[in-house]
Amino acid sequence: MSDTAVKITTRPNGPFRVEGPITLINVDGQEIDLTGKPAVSLCRCGASVNKPFCDGTHSKIGFQAAEAAVAAEQK
Repeated sequence: MSDTAVKITTRPNGPFRVEGPITLINVDGQEIDLTGKPAVSLCRCGASVNKPFCDGTHSKIGFQAAEAAVAAEQK
């Protein structure tokens, strides 16, 4: 991966794993300090107490990602 590439990996029923040089801005327009963090996991279940970062709550609440929910519904 080059120094300028950003890689986003969707974890099954879990967070978005973002690797590479990124700038993350909070709801107040302030940049979140990511110094020393080559990668971050961003919450997509909405239940993390450490938003926007994943804290593992998805596994405790039985979060089912949209793609898994759609596949289950189509069965």
